[in-house]
Amino acid sequence: MPTNQIDRRLSIAPMMDHTDKHFRYFMRLLSKHAVLYTEMITTGALIHGDRKRFLEFNQIEHPLAIQLGGNNPANLAECAHIAESEGYDEVNLNIGCPSDRVQNGQFGACLMSNTELVSDCVNKIQSTVKIPVTVKTRIGIDEQDSYEFLEKFVNTVSVAGCNTFIIHARKALLSGLSPKQNREIPPLNYERVHKIKQQFPSLNITINGGFTELAQIKSQLEHVDGVMVGRAAYQNPFMLVQADKLLYEDDSPLQTREEILGKFKNYAVEQIESGFNIKSLTRHIIGLYQGQSGARKYRRMLSDAIPKELNACQYLDKVIQSVSRTPT
Repeated sequence: MPTNQIDRRLSIAPMMDHTDKHFRYFMRLLSKHAVLYTEMITTGALIHGDRKRFLEFNQIEHPLAIQLGGNNPANLAECAHIAESEGYDEVNLNIGCPSDRVQNGQFGACLMSNTELVSDCVNKIQSTVKIPVTVKTRIGIDEQDSYEFLEKFVNTVSVAGCNTFIIHARKALLSGLSPKQNREIPPLNYERVHKIKQQFPSLNITINGGFTELAQIKSQLEHVDGVMVGRAAYQNPFMLVQADKLLYEDDSPLQTREEILGKFKNYAVEQIESGFNIKSLTRHIIGLYQGQSGARKYRRMLSDAIPKELNACQYLDKVIQSVSRTPT
């Protein structure tokens, strides 16, 4: 088992339709240290689909993990090898997604009830790659919702070769709730995750679910090794601007929203020249001025159609100018 050399005090959750390479670049402008994750990529899509589209990233994104969805050990190992060859720092196995599409493919959260298969998958991946293999899971599923169930799952999978578990502190209900509801309705149980860390002190345990402020995150680090945030980072990204100082003791000067926006503009212009649609980039930065004066105008400018007389660079300059006097 490779030693875990990634500092996991803060990580940004894999989110479908959100954590593409443009969003990850934006996140890296806010934090130099947070671990970034791809969207979940199924083994079938990676083996048979457009690998370049799925795997492409900017070197600034490291440390960067790929999240895989699947249940076939050989296919997962093949995809892990591909990801390692492309330069990814970690392979993460999705054992937490409760969506119908994922369940129909017999992977994601439903695999919690098949611990031996998860162990086989982890073992096969681990024997194929040298980078860390991690698992993102829930505290339980449906009626399998006891500490003993989670304890057995973690123990069995760790023996197979996984020493890092990212645990969403809610159980998943596999029928009757949408993925969004599964992120909100089942109650949070942080204490169960804390107890897992106490029982398995040699494992790296990251907690996920419900964190919206850096103070919350810092307090959790008294109990676990890391905290993963998802929607909060997307909806209010500027909350992360102090993360490096507060969580990593990094004394680099804090950036303003305008400075971050200017850097992202330079990246966006390069990407647009490479063929990307401007809206595929600007959709990720709509929350940058959340709660600030001028935020409504800023969001509207990013959401509305681009004036025909402006090219991409001129349009982004105009967006920056609209908030240049906004307090940061």
